[in-house]
Amino acid sequence: MAGPVVQIKNVNKRFVRDGFEVVALDNVNLDIEEGDFLALMGPSGSGKSTLLNLLAGIDRCTNGEVNVMGTDLARLNESQLAVWRNAHVGYIFQTFNLIPVLTAFENVELPLLLTKLSKKERQKNVATALELVGLSDRMDHRPRQLSGGQEQRVAIARAIVVDPDLILADEPTGNLDARSGEEVLNILTTLNQELNKTIVMVTHDPHAASYALHEKHLEKGVLLAEAPAARTMNRSIAARGAGL
Repeated sequence: MAGPVVQIKNVNKRFVRDGFEVVALDNVNLDIEEGDFLALMGPSGSGKSTLLNLLAGIDRCTNGEVNVMGTDLARLNESQLAVWRNAHVGYIFQTFNLIPVLTAFENVELPLLLTKLSKKERQKNVATALELVGLSDRMDHRPRQLSGGQEQRVAIARAIVVDPDLILADEPTGNLDARSGEEVLNILTTLNQELNKTIVMVTHDPHAASYALHEKHLEKGVLLAEAPAARTMNRSIAARGAGL
């Protein structure tokens, strides 16, 4: 689709904790264009993950409008949201969220079990996703047999196996060493540059944010004026150097 993939209009999110009302998001407005790579930054508790969860339809705003891929998420019930999310959104978690008893292949295949694809088609899609993240030789390994960086790459493969329109990444390098973090960031760059995937990445790390095309900052639930992403390296060269 042309134009904004995401349109957030006058969104507020409030919840009650220990008898007190907490404002997680305060009158947030945001458009994200197709093919953008946005880094969403801010201190802990600023509302970054809350905003990401609203985009995924995991949570609902108190008031305002969250429109993703032309769909007003408030109009969908929970069952419809689950179907919509599986078709349009790939979510990458900081803690990987892999199922320990399943192999890398089986973990990546999970979202496809909710589709009407045949077994042969599922196998092809999983193999392609694992190849894209450089783990074709690890598809029969379980999470405990993988490094943290490899686990996160399996999680990325799982997020992209359904060919989503929007990729959401919540601190994707937060639990990784520097080298593994670079590998993950280079994969996200490749997805954005070569496959034109729209990516929203929550991070507190300025270096990770430098891979994005734009930055937005949240402070106590308020979205501040845009700051251009600082680039410490040429993203294309970095991706090629990683062999992606």
